Amino acid sequence: MPFLWNFPLFTILLSLFSGVLCMLLPWRAAKWFTVTLECLLIGLASSVLWYTASTGTAFTYPMGEFPAPWGNEIRAGSLEALMALGFLAVLLCSVLGGWTFLRTDVDESKLHLYFGLVNLLTAALMALVWTNDVFTGYVFLEIMTLASCGLLIARENGRSALAAMRYMIMNLLGSGLFLLGVVLLYNLTGHLLMVPMRESIASMIAENGERPLTFALTILTIGLGLKSGLFPFYFWMPDTYGSATPTSASILSSLVSKSYIFLLFKIYCRAIGPEVLSLLPLPRILLVLGVLGMVFGSVAAIRSGSLNRVVAYSSAAQIGYIYMGIGLGGPMGYAAAMFQILSHTVTKSLLFLTTPQLASVSGDSLLLENLQGSGRRAKAAGLFFTLGALSMVGIPFLAGFPAKLFFASAAAEGTMTEMWIVLPALAVSTVLNAVYYIGAVIRIYTAGPGGAGLRAREIYASEHGVQPVLPPKPDASRHYFRLSAAVLTVCNLVLGLAPWAILRLLEQGLSTFS
Repeated sequence: MPFLWNFPLFTILLSLFSGVLCMLLPWRAAKWFTVTLECLLIGLASSVLWYTASTGTAFTYPMGEFPAPWGNEIRAGSLEALMALGFLAVLLCSVLGGWTFLRTDVDESKLHLYFGLVNLLTAALMALVWTNDVFTGYVFLEIMTLASCGLLIARENGRSALAAMRYMIMNLLGSGLFLLGVVLLYNLTGHLLMVPMRESIASMIAENGERPLTFALTILTIGLGLKSGLFPFYFWMPDTYGSATPTSASILSSLVSKSYIFLLFKIYCRAIGPEVLSLLPLPRILLVLGVLGMVFGSVAAIRSGSLNRVVAYSSAAQIGYIYMGIGLGGPMGYAAAMFQILSHTVTKSLLFLTTPQLASVSGDSLLLENLQGSGRRAKAAGLFFTLGALSMVGIPFLAGFPAKLFFASAAAEGTMTEMWIVLPALAVSTVLNAVYYIGAVIRIYTAGPGGAGLRAREIYASEHGVQPVLPPKPDASRHYFRLSAAVLTVCNLVLGLAPWAILRLLEQGLSTFS
């Protein structure tokens, strides 16, 4: 076995042990240890991507050389490697880009614990990407849930505590339903590894029909739908993302929710199989729910009065795109959904890192009426927010445009019903995206004092029952934000300018995925 085949396992184990180690280190050492670790993991994932893309193959091996059902399996191909690389790059940018506010939002004595949780979440993230075992997916799903709640409540104010409680309840409910679905699938097939489960399901369908499988898979899908924000389960998003410190909001929105969807996609393609899945009603249901999420998430964003809630509700709409692509099915539908995951991951992180920068020059207020002129006062943040917003709308040369183009192509390859559902939905959603994102861009560049004065700070503080907080003083951490935002913008431009190269890589991974 080539030594490089161990790299996926290394990304999990190094992150897992580092999570414990960082909790024992001083916060400065924990910070730089985490940054160094993320750079190392990016190198490992890049090596796996280079190997799988150049050879055109994927590799699978049992951990510890123990065969099923005792052993666990690692599986890596171009698709998993590309997702791992994208997730790790965005995680590193989130940590550095939000550092200015992380130091003010989190008590200094607990920063080392925060970085420990970041590393535990990284381990769970990598496990969900690489694992070939359904129950292992559940185990790391729980680790991710606990780490995510810790990152959310780290800000230690009333709103974050309430949001963390709601987030915990929704995620525990989703985890319980997912576990029940896994138990039912194991009862039906006698397997937890995805490929043997798929082989057993194929013979079971021929003998017993589709109803038992449909029931088990529906429960599992509802569980992950709750955790990822599938319509109509997105109501927890605004408070969760809006009350967290920017680093946590970026990680939760850009990475955690996408990892849940990617796990569901793996189960669909590897444990169930596209052929069997097409016989079930679930893809059509996901298609409809995805379209509804695209529309209603955008409507909720338009009705929001603060920029962080606009970006949060936009996440619900963009997640609807991903589920719509999975519902469309076929190579193009799946490739479009995976491209959307990458596009949304880099763009949403950019938006959540820039909004607090705009608020810091607007009386610490994220209300749209107080943000007037903030793009002029914080020029770098205004520029990066504008590029992210235009990408969400679908302006050419940015990542959002080819994503929507690929969805349209997938719909054209489907049935007439799918085409008449998806194409109008894409048009309506694009118009709605333009209404709230371009409206926000116009607001931040319209000349005016906005909330920059002391009076605005006092009004905001009195309305929210908090003490006025001065914007962070300029220091080296501002350079971290600009560097991180620049990297995310470059990733966005790569997706927008070279979409066909990324699409070919995704299609290569999908060809060996199922």
